[in-house]
Amino acid sequence: MALLPILIAPDPKLKLKAVRVAAVDESIRRLMDDMLETMYAAPGIGLAAPQVGVSQRVIVVDIGKDENDRQPVRMANPEIIWVSDDDTPYEEGCLSVPEHYAAVVRPSAVRVRYVDAQNEIREMDADGLLATVLQHEIDHLDGILFIDHLSSLKRNMILRKLLKNKKEAVPVR
Repeated sequence: MALLPILIAPDPKLKLKAVRVAAVDESIRRLMDDMLETMYAAPGIGLAAPQVGVSQRVIVVDIGKDENDRQPVRMANPEIIWVSDDDTPYEEGCLSVPEHYAAVVRPSAVRVRYVDAQNEIREMDADGLLATVLQHEIDHLDGILFIDHLSSLKRNMILRKLLKNKKEAVPVR
């Protein structure tokens, strides 16, 4: 397994719509494993392939509290097929939008259809934090960041700070 570099907004690759995976083969399983290792090291609870520069519809999620509580979920081509009528706000953050958090309102429960690591079609019902994380990561596959759910004023303020930090991090020649 390998640690992958995480793209930081406003990287234009984060705004692209990812392509469907034809089949979960050894290369996709390796990507999923590398994404999990990267996510755990960051640390985070979800990661989408576009965040590591791979424009494929692959996400990994694990809301376990610590190493002993890990329950990694690997998904290819995830799609939300049902959402609850009630919404819940969660304070969201993102590995591609470091050190910025904001409340985002999303459906409190979802059903997701996806292809698992064994190339089998599955469905998963999720609520609470898991539902939020799944929606957040699936948004990434469509080029949507959590800050896109905020007012344009808040979003632009965050993007300006990220751009400033990126410029300050570039060594001057």
